[in-house]
Amino acid sequence: MTQTIAPRVRTLVLLLLAATCALLAGTGPASAHAAVTGSDPGQGAVVDKAPARISLTFSEQVALSDDSLRVLDPEGKRVDTGKPANVSGTTYAVPLHSGLPDGTYTVAYQVVSADSHPVAGAYTFSIGAPSKTSVSVSGQAADDGVVGWLYGFGRYVSYAGFIVMAGGAAFVLACWRRGSGVRPVQRFVVSGWVALTAATLALLLLRGSFTGSGKVADVFDLSLLGQVLQTKTGAALVSRLLLLAAAALFIAVLFGAYEKREDAQEKRDLTFGLSIGGAVVAAGLAASWAMSEHASVGLQAGIAMPVDVLHLLAVAAWLGGLGALLVALYRAPADTPVDAPAVRRFSQVAFGSVLALIATGTYQSWRQLGSWSAFTDTRYGQLLLAKIGLVVVLVGVAWISRRWTGRLTETVPVGASAVREKERVGAGADAADASGDAEGERDGDGDGGSDTDTGLDTDVRSGPEPADTERAAQLARQQAARDAARQKRMRDADPNRFGLRRSVLTEAGIAVVLLAVTTVLTQTEPGRTEQEAKAATSSSVSSSADAGASGALTLNMPFDTGGEDGKGIVTIDLDPARVGDNEMHVYVERPNGRAFDIPEVKVDFTLKAKDLGPLPVVPDHIATGHWSANGVQLPMAGDWQVDVTVRTSDIDEVTVTKNAQIG
Repeated sequence: MTQTIAPRVRTLVLLLLAATCALLAGTGPASAHAAVTGSDPGQGAVVDKAPARISLTFSEQVALSDDSLRVLDPEGKRVDTGKPANVSGTTYAVPLHSGLPDGTYTVAYQVVSADSHPVAGAYTFSIGAPSKTSVSVSGQAADDGVVGWLYGFGRYVSYAGFIVMAGGAAFVLACWRRGSGVRPVQRFVVSGWVALTAATLALLLLRGSFTGSGKVADVFDLSLLGQVLQTKTGAALVSRLLLLAAAALFIAVLFGAYEKREDAQEKRDLTFGLSIGGAVVAAGLAASWAMSEHASVGLQAGIAMPVDVLHLLAVAAWLGGLGALLVALYRAPADTPVDAPAVRRFSQVAFGSVLALIATGTYQSWRQLGSWSAFTDTRYGQLLLAKIGLVVVLVGVAWISRRWTGRLTETVPVGASAVREKERVGAGADAADASGDAEGERDGDGDGGSDTDTGLDTDVRSGPEPADTERAAQLARQQAARDAARQKRMRDADPNRFGLRRSVLTEAGIAVVLLAVTTVLTQTEPGRTEQEAKAATSSSVSSSADAGASGALTLNMPFDTGGEDGKGIVTIDLDPARVGDNEMHVYVERPNGRAFDIPEVKVDFTLKAKDLGPLPVVPDHIATGHWSANGVQLPMAGDWQVDVTVRTSDIDEVTVTKNAQIG
């Protein structure tokens, strides 16, 4: 049996490595969750005079270091002064030297998004007229290298370890309590704990380099580790380690005191305590991901985090329990086989987990995509489609496993009592054979004579020689091995059990690939953010072209109030965008470009450098999706912040912001 299992296990391991390598190879600089939605000066813009600062607006809050924003002249020398700072909302700026000469300048940025992923990139703008530049604008990310690959692999191992540990323990408590004394199942759960602990420690060491230089040599830099511990991600990893200490105690009790309990009432009480304690620890571990990554930022974070915890727990109960069942089917001792009621209970647990996954997954998909087009137009949506396809296939194979389980229950009693009955009959036959052989030997010892006839002293038979004792023990061990092999053959001869094994093995193989896809999905920029960033980039180029042609200013700002029909683009046209009187037009369009009306739109102008404003403007409604205001007074030139408040219903409202050089 070991020879039969080994090739299948090797196949699963190779499948795991292949899927992980293929999927992680596709990750790169674009795998962050924050995106640049605006800049001043804009990408490719040509300005008449040198700006006092450059600013970048991101789709969410980001963390900055001293070198997060760098501005380089055509020769590659830095022209920024001071440290970058948050100027408003999600807009960050760094001041520049005064009197910069004409030419093309490069803006390079490297920040960490609120959901823990590094964001890097670069773009150019020109003063006076474009010129040649010696600076590369590729925007190489710190996570694009060996450290990035190791960090991604560590995330995969941490997810897998949690699923194996939590799901395996849940399988024992909820489905097969006799499994607490089965050594292969114990090793399975403990291996999950070891994998999760090792991966968490590795992620702590890799984190500083992953979000910084990307150099392998910086992995063991203790100063970087100290900085990591002060971040949200570092706190989450440390909390995970503390919870793993509690999980170690839980596992020790589950496979120690619990397994040895014989009193039924004591065992029931301990089962209840372990169930409550295990659920709390598992939820805490799942929250260490939810509170530091994807669910912690963006729309409805207060709802998204508990939904994410429930989603991860459902995955663990299903896939982790599936792994424990696979181990039990292949490796459980002959005298403690996994029985049909246990398989049936797991089938019920898996069905409930699938329902929870459908509900939580639907909500997460809406939150991260925002539109049907994002399924096919963004990398996140494409990966999500692949994940959905794998889940559908996995559910189909699980249905086949459920049919095998039904047949197993109807045709063959696979509990330990049936196996023991077969063992008893077989052992009785063996004992009878052994007895007959022994009597034959005794009858033939003297060939019809007595001991005295052979010349042997009667003391020779008074006790066994040491060699005889060792031989008897060896024969007993051999007989026990033959009995165990015969018991396994009887158990495995059931074609329904064989079919169940094969279908569960197939499920496990699909689950390995599914987990790899899910890991990459958590590192990929959400479709909603990617589409907003594309819209902002195109509008930035458009506004730069319009400004250069006519002197008017056009600002396009995507918005999403989070409510029904709450997504669109608001466009501000300011003409001639100078000190004094200006004419302002406001246009509101759906993502498909069609104009539509909303209950209210307001505009505020603020010049923070002079502590001027906000100056409110309430435009008049002119036509569908069109508002206008004349005589908009801007008293002085500078870098004005334009805040547009959009209300799409009585309760759904959002304010979007961009900076614009006026005058």
